[in-house]
Amino acid sequence: MGVKVCKFGGTSVADANQFRKVQSIVKGDPERRYVVPSAPGKRHKDDRKITDLLYLCHEAAKQNFTFDEVFSIIADRYEQIVRDLGLSLRLGPTLDDVRRQIARNGATGGTADYAASRGEYLSGIITAELLGYEFIDAAEVIFFDAQGRYDDARTYMVLGERLKKSPRAVVPGFYGQSAIGAVKTFSRGGSDISGAIVARCAGADVYENWTDVSGLLMADPRIVENPRAIDTVTYRELRELAYMGATVLHDEAIFPVRKVGIPVNIRNTNDPDHPGTTILSQPTATTPIAHKITGIAGRKGFTVVNVEKAMMNAELGFGRRLLSVFEDNGVSYEHTPSGIDTMSVVVADSQINGKLERILEQLKVECNADAVDVDSDLALIATVGRGMAHTPGMAARLFNALAEASVNIRMIDQGSSELNIIVGVSGADFEKAVRAIYRAFVD
Repeated sequence: MGVKVCKFGGTSVADANQFRKVQSIVKGDPERRYVVPSAPGKRHKDDRKITDLLYLCHEAAKQNFTFDEVFSIIADRYEQIVRDLGLSLRLGPTLDDVRRQIARNGATGGTADYAASRGEYLSGIITAELLGYEFIDAAEVIFFDAQGRYDDARTYMVLGERLKKSPRAVVPGFYGQSAIGAVKTFSRGGSDISGAIVARCAGADVYENWTDVSGLLMADPRIVENPRAIDTVTYRELRELAYMGATVLHDEAIFPVRKVGIPVNIRNTNDPDHPGTTILSQPTATTPIAHKITGIAGRKGFTVVNVEKAMMNAELGFGRRLLSVFEDNGVSYEHTPSGIDTMSVVVADSQINGKLERILEQLKVECNADAVDVDSDLALIATVGRGMAHTPGMAARLFNALAEASVNIRMIDQGSSELNIIVGVSGADFEKAVRAIYRAFVD
């Protein structure tokens, strides 16, 4: 029998009705042997996430304020879920202990990690009771080192051995144990990482990530009306799209499973029959390519610094000196398109705010440039797809689409892998450009 690990996001465990969907999904496939739940998310747009309320409790305790009212909201929500599910689980003593620990940690200046992690911890207890699975506290099997980084080797050894003895188990997401034995969390959204870790340690055939969307879309639905779903995507394509802002998974979540080639299947808890999006390490010969492109993603808020210098190409170390100016000012760059006598550096506005004038002065001195100028209000759009490689006419098709939409291209960049083409356009043309590219390749 195969092994599937299922991570369920906050909306998937928001109330008892959602928990029943989780139960139906897991019980509907005997290969779904390990479950990683998040803390309950919003039930409606005006609701509060449990994790946010727990952070609020910790902050109040740290300031020596009472947090009884907020914690009662948390406790009532979990107790209501247990009642509505008809479970005999007595959660009261556990909730009382959590409240005492939050108060103690806050009073002694402890971190917020313990408080925040209790959302997943309590979800895990309920999920295990509902499914009849063993509950494994993540703090006993997932570890961080002294620098606060995820300890892959120790986790793989301990969790791997534990799962061998537990044919079916629930492991809460988002947290583990620090080097000094305290509870430590991943960054927000870290349950995705936990799920990937459990999948790797279990030697899973598939890591199913259940959320409230039916996989990835080929474009932002706020810009393109009813964009098509992505059936399959490679890790490399996903990385390119996520970098440009299109993401359902936590950015770091793919790395534990990528190392060992475990596919990730993004599924919708509210539409469990939809196949969702499958993320593969490498496509096989039979992996279908529905379109030449896999997806389009982009972001606004970039600035281009253009440096011009005659005979730049013959000047040894010119590029190093130019980029060192940005490094000295603590600015990371996005792209460096260049010509024979020009070199441009694309940076996010958030990186360069308050530093631009100093950088321009340093560039004139360090590079002895003939001219230095700045283009602001740039938006970058990445058109990504493994089907683009070695396909004649892809760039021409993209550029023609933008020309027909009266969008001026201010920058062009393409990686050597031919996996994507990035264009820079005016921020005012961003949405129009995305729609034009989508129509050219998909509609």
